[in-house]
Amino acid sequence: MEDYKNLTSNAIGFCLLPSELIQNILLHLTLPEIMAMKLVNRSMACVISDQSFVRECNLRSKSTTWLFVYKKRWLRDAILQGFSDQSTRWFKIAIADLLKSLISPGEDFFFLTASGNIFLFVCNTRQDVIAVNLVSKTVKRIPASPLGPRGTSSWRRSGMKLLATGSDHFRFLFAELVDNRPVLYEYSSEIDTWTSTEARENVGIMPRASYDREVDYIYLNVRNGPHESIVMAVESQSNDVPVILRLRFNGGEHGTRQQTVMADRLHVYGDGHMVIVRSNSVGNVKARVRMVNGIEIWGLGPNASHWEYISKLPSDIVKKISKPYGVMMGCLEKSGGIIKIVLVSNYGCLWEIIWLSYDIGRDYWTWFPLPDCKMEGLNMAGIGFSRGLTLS
Repeated sequence: MEDYKNLTSNAIGFCLLPSELIQNILLHLTLPEIMAMKLVNRSMACVISDQSFVRECNLRSKSTTWLFVYKKRWLRDAILQGFSDQSTRWFKIAIADLLKSLISPGEDFFFLTASGNIFLFVCNTRQDVIAVNLVSKTVKRIPASPLGPRGTSSWRRSGMKLLATGSDHFRFLFAELVDNRPVLYEYSSEIDTWTSTEARENVGIMPRASYDREVDYIYLNVRNGPHESIVMAVESQSNDVPVILRLRFNGGEHGTRQQTVMADRLHVYGDGHMVIVRSNSVGNVKARVRMVNGIEIWGLGPNASHWEYISKLPSDIVKKISKPYGVMMGCLEKSGGIIKIVLVSNYGCLWEIIWLSYDIGRDYWTWFPLPDCKMEGLNMAGIGFSRGLTLS
């Protein structure tokens, strides 16, 4: 994944160590570094391919969270980079060479989402979706959904979900309003087929416990408004008809003055939760420069009828991350009781990326300072989280 040609001749001497010692050392590396070592020579490849090592490596890797950024210059020089919560630097992912097998020069691609070893990209030119397995290096064009070809602007991050279901299989779900009817569309790579199901209204069947909800349901946002969100709850382990939740929001603020001006807050949705980024204008109002002054997390309230306040980012972290920005977008995912948030802002042609996480059980916030990922002169073409990246 990372360009392994930079490895020095010291790697050859490393290969002469006992295989058990080599494996123990490799287990302290991130997955991209291990995959780079696999390309050094045949001896190293055999050590890394040993099934006991693969099992141990996969076990450790499944708990690692990755943040992926897809950046490019217009129609060229596309780069996918990854940063994990256990690393200190960005890794370049060799995605361009894999995409070449299915795309023509000049086609415009954007990164949609990722799960495990599966990454989805959308082509604006052909308006189709391509699935890439980074480990097996397979590339597959997904058949058009029942709604037909869809460009980048048609996909809403909070309205779709990718689920890796095996070494090379996955489910891809998204929700849409069709003739004012909420419909779930699901693609299965195993049978290479789309299915569609119209959702029904919630009649009080949703469980109260947030843990049960996370395990049993996949949440897809159908429509997001300032005072109400329409969310589809899909049972993850059954074929029951999806349920529609209509979540009211009063716009209230906790611990500070009430604000009703929509320009003062950014809403980010995902996995049955909502993050509110509150901000205020700085300097000349016409310049439209803002600074973050608070971040809150909201979840499903009792009976899933409204958004319920959960927690607020501590003020000391707010002070560390608050910088001037002109525009901002975000991404939110929840897994294993952890809510992960990434906020991307731009000011004066400079990009800033903020990674936060909130542990629900411990009521604890974490800020992951990120090194510079060299965004100057490049456009953001997709960003997202993933877990479960493995060697097989």
